[in-house]
Formats: sequence, C-alpha cells, structure tokens
Amino acid sequence: MLEKRSYIVFLNDFYGPLLTQKQQDAMSLHYENDWSLAEIAEHMQITRQAVHDILKRAETALQAYENRLGLAGRFLKTRQRLQEVCALLENSSRGDNTGKALLILQEINEML
Repeated sequence: MLEKRSYIVFLNDFYGPLLTQKQQDAMSLHYENDWSLAEIAEHMQITRQAVHDILKRAETALQAYENRLGLAGRFLKTRQRLQEVCALLENSSRGDNTGKALLILQEINEML
C-alpha cells in the first residue's frame, strides 16, 4: 500500500469533494502545499488544535468513504490488471507463437 501521506492524498483525489469546504481547504494546504498546522491556523484564523481536528475528521471521513464505496481500491486493482495485460501483450509480441497468444487472450478474459 502507499505510505500514509500519499494514501491520504490519493483518497482525497477520489472523495475530496464530499468533504466540507473547510476540510477541503485544510487538506489542500496541509497535504498538497505542505503547510504546517501553525501556518494553516494563521491563514484560517483558528487554533492549531482546530486545524488538527479538522484534518483528523477529514482523514477519517475519507477512509470511511473508501471503506463503504471502495472506488480507490478498485482503481488500483484495475490499474494493476492493465499493467499485467500490457506485460502479457508485450511478451507475446516477441515471437510468432499463436498458441501463446491464445493463452494470453484467455488470461485477459479471466482478468476481465
């Protein structure tokens, strides 16, 4: 799996619009612009603790959306499968073996 920071950004790409505007702003500043809690607090005119709470609630919400909907997981799985298909096709193009090509097509059908 991805490291935590990358994973949160990845989930935010999928489910970010479902967060409140304040959560979206804090997530963007912290994870995409790499602002500290103090910088965000000053910018949003709230306390560092409030920023921390907003970020934790947003992260929890993102994970809850993924647990219920699974869109990000399905995306990763589909991407992995397509990479496998590309590798299979690349390997099959290295020779004139129709039997192997049929095997690859069967594997692709199983993947789908």
